Amino acid sequence: MNIRKRSLNGGAWYWTFLTPSFVALMIVVLIPFIIGIYYSLTTWDAVNPYSFIGFKNFTNLLHDKLFWNSLLFTAKFALVFVFLINLLGLGLAMLVTRAIPFKNFMRTSFYLPNLIGGLILGFIWNFIFIDVFSTIGDALGISGLKVWLSTTNTGFWGMVIITAWQMAGYVMVIYIAYIESVPVDLIEASQIDGANSWQQFRKITFPLIFPAFTISLFITLSNAFKIFDQNLSLTKGAPGNTTQMITLNIYQTAYSEKQMAYGQAKAVVMFLIIATISILQVYFSKKREVEQ
Repeated sequence: MNIRKRSLNGGAWYWTFLTPSFVALMIVVLIPFIIGIYYSLTTWDAVNPYSFIGFKNFTNLLHDKLFWNSLLFTAKFALVFVFLINLLGLGLAMLVTRAIPFKNFMRTSFYLPNLIGGLILGFIWNFIFIDVFSTIGDALGISGLKVWLSTTNTGFWGMVIITAWQMAGYVMVIYIAYIESVPVDLIEASQIDGANSWQQFRKITFPLIFPAFTISLFITLSNAFKIFDQNLSLTKGAPGNTTQMITLNIYQTAYSEKQMAYGQAKAVVMFLIIATISILQVYFSKKREVEQ
């Protein structure tokens, strides 16, 4: 009887603490998401009376060349971004987990850019790419530096540089947590057996920290498709919307062109793409963890 009473009391406390978070989630995320799906099936523009038109907004997307070009640009960016960020994050984590001087200062320095807001970061790097690079280009006679961000290719790599600089420290922290949990006894035993640093990493460290790859890949992959403020402040999609990411395309459709319902339809498609890719990535990464 006492056990059952304690169980009921425990369940009551559980729901007492869970309910506020659940209600907040419903109000902030779930309810707006459902309403957004409904609006994507209408002619809503946030001003005039609207009507239900079914899947017309979604069929119009099939012929929206700018949307698909933005999606292609975003996918290309995501591939480079995810690879580079995880490579940098892992490299920095391996560096600052060694017995080197000032490693705590280095950890703080590498993480610090992640604390800067995306818009501010974009304006800072916009100044660097345009004014600073132009001055260096004039001094060295390198014309390519004077037109940075004015082409699709340099705009793409500008986006990669700014986001890599911002997020590398964040991913580094994830890898540090797993690297420091690797048993020291295994490393020492491998050293006694004559294993070099690469063999230690490949045979011991990498398999044990593979769950960190699952987390980091999920975070970086989903963030790659959701980047907006850096794109807005750095290039605004220029030149000719060729560096426009999918989130900026949705924003301009909804707020610049005043097509709220059509922009919402694009947002629903973006959600389905991100959800599908993220689920597949986590599934295969988890499967690989078991194999490791």
